[in-house]
Amino acid sequence: MSTASQQQTNGPARSSTGIASGWFTERQALWPGQRFSLALEGFSDQSILYSGRSDFQSILVFKSAQYGNCLVLDGVIQLTERDEFAYQEMIVHVPLFSHACPKHVLIIGGGDGGVLREVCRHDCVESITMVEIDPTVIDVCKKYFANTTATSFDDPRLTI
Repeated sequence: MSTASQQQTNGPARSSTGIASGWFTERQALWPGQRFSLALEGFSDQSILYSGRSDFQSILVFKSAQYGNCLVLDGVIQLTERDEFAYQEMIVHVPLFSHACPKHVLIIGGGDGGVLREVCRHDCVESITMVEIDPTVIDVCKKYFANTTATSFDDPRLTI
């Protein structure tokens, strides 16, 4: 995707981001009767690190008061730095440890890099193929989650 086709804003958020009065609230609840909210660090719009739109979805990254950086796609929280490990570790280690010697791994989605990070901890894996529809998610996560989930995109076993 070219940078020209990507819309990005930094600074004060538009109401379409789900941010108001220092709080992010999911604007599109996937499950009726449930919607999550997180306080921005300092209850300030200055905590918005990235707000943009790729060819596929809206992407928002903000620093929360308690959960670190948060990734939001199409108005729904995808991960927070504080608790992402619980999902990433379980989705990777349970199946990989149940196999005697996994050599080739396919990751469908995973643009935040968390599943990739966990797969890369298995030395027996020889090749990793990631199929991610939105390269902008990968780019944004490499920038804003470089010390948490997006740490293994340079692994030589990886093909995107």
